[in-house]
Amino acid sequence: MTTANTQVSFADRVRCSVQQGIAHVVLDRPRKLNALDGAMLEALVQAGSHLIDRTDVRVVVLSGAGRAFSAGLDLSQFAQMQQHHGADAVVIGDRFGAARALGQKAVHVWSMVPVPVVAAVHGVAFGGGLQIALGADIRIVAPDTQLSVMEIQWGLVPDMAGTQLLPKAIGDGMAKELTFTGRKFDGTAAAEMKLATRLADDPLEAALELAHEIAPHSRTALCQAKRLLDMAGRVPLADAFDAEQDAIAQLIGSDEQVATIRHRLGAVRP
Repeated sequence: MTTANTQVSFADRVRCSVQQGIAHVVLDRPRKLNALDGAMLEALVQAGSHLIDRTDVRVVVLSGAGRAFSAGLDLSQFAQMQQHHGADAVVIGDRFGAARALGQKAVHVWSMVPVPVVAAVHGVAFGGGLQIALGADIRIVAPDTQLSVMEIQWGLVPDMAGTQLLPKAIGDGMAKELTFTGRKFDGTAAAEMKLATRLADDPLEAALELAHEIAPHSRTALCQAKRLLDMAGRVPLADAFDAEQDAIAQLIGSDEQVATIRHRLGAVRP
């Protein structure tokens, strides 16, 4: 278990630093607009996995270096697709959480990180880049960001968990419209359809400000809150209600909760 502040690089594609309970994960291939190749996808899985068991991390900020969050699949990958067909074109590995394909793992890992994940989205977020942002709990997007569920334009479908995450974010009808058309839309439209949690001219600055607001809170409570909120609509209501009570029973009177109360009471005393 890692607890000290660190900076780590994964495959020269993704870098991760941790300070004051905030992990900042950066897609770091700016010359290619953070396009996704196999190494980038592997690096995202490694970065997320690195954070799963770090008890010193209370919130994660996910951003892209340079002019874009991510332009989606690297064009070189399309040339490789022409050489494969059917089952030979799909690489399935061991199951990681619910995912078996590498692209799915690169998105799904952020739901497996137990603390809140905030994506700061600027420039472009196309195809797989948009799906990575969908893996975050919160998306802060610049108004002029260009986004697209672009796979249909290449004769493909979203295959990085996007078909499951997009309807949850914006509803079935709009998810189908964006997937069937592959049209581009800007950050303002993303906010109107609730794909963006909110807009900011500087998404990274806003994401870090939000992270600093979240980080002082109880890590255990944050983890339980994320787990419970992720259950909504996915498990029977009775099971969700029971999970709430199990969580509150674990929190009440715990050392962390007692320390939180003492801090709060000390803060409000004259």
